[in-house]
Amino acid sequence: MTGKFQTKNSYLVGIISDTHGRLPHSVAAAFAGVDLIIHAGDIGNQDILIALEKIAPTIAVRGNMDMGQWAHQLPTDETIKIGQTFLHVVHDGYRFELKSNEDDPKVVISGHTHRPLREENQGVLYINPGSAGYPKYGQPATVALLQIKGQTLETRFIEMKD
Repeated sequence: MTGKFQTKNSYLVGIISDTHGRLPHSVAAAFAGVDLIIHAGDIGNQDILIALEKIAPTIAVRGNMDMGQWAHQLPTDETIKIGQTFLHVVHDGYRFELKSNEDDPKVVISGHTHRPLREENQGVLYINPGSAGYPKYGQPATVALLQIKGQTLETRFIEMKD
């Protein structure tokens, strides 16, 4: 499925992953004013998505730890067109294969590793917001913001304090 958003000059996207049923209170402040929230899986329960929807429209994919009827209604991957930029969302970025066609994503968003990452490879920006709910490996709990202005993409990570 491909979602498309209205045309405007600038978009702010909140990116979150690996909440595992825990949504820090500081997520609301971090995502204040975003046009869209993307959850890259391992949500934990449907209440997380309901809480995120109260902040901004939310698109989510199912992670490997998302179980139950509510989770099986979620896609395992999603392509979104924001302005002229295609974003592909998948929980485990290592399972994503870039195909050569005109709708190739400019951004691939994933979770799974619980480690924040911003990396460019062959003209594609890969973003992992880290884990908002259960960080590992000494990492802080984080989310990311993606600012899309025309063809310019800026990423910022925000540490959750609670």
